Amino acid sequence: MIHRTTMVVLLLVALVAGCGNGAAVQSLGLMVRGKVGTTVDVRLTPGQRFSLGVDEDASAGDSWRMADLPDIKVASFISEEYRPGAETGKAGGVRYFVFNAKQPGTATVTISNCRSCPADRVPADEQSRLVSGDATFRITVT
Repeated sequence: MIHRTTMVVLLLVALVAGCGNGAAVQSLGLMVRGKVGTTVDVRLTPGQRFSLGVDEDASAGDSWRMADLPDIKVASFISEEYRPGAETGKAGGVRYFVFNAKQPGTATVTISNCRSCPADRVPADEQSRLVSGDATFRITVT
């Protein structure tokens, strides 16, 4: 038999877990989109929130990851968010990497997609190699 206190705690956990849409942040700030093979320039002011977005369709095998964090003096990483297809009008959705602009300076953020890749993230065939690659964002805080 479950103790009454344990049951109350389990109920509270279930209620909290069910709240919201699972997003870690409410505001994505300035949303900038990129794609494989492009470099996007992003100009910001200190304290400005911004998100770097890439189209993602997990059913097609997309798997986006940020290579390295940018210089923390220029931009601090907040969270990684996924928003379903309503924003793209097609299958999948958008994967966002959310940051706050910090001090004046420049930094580069590279987000890599390895489509239909095994766990080692090395394209398994020519088709995978053709659609995999990097989206690059040049961040300038003034």
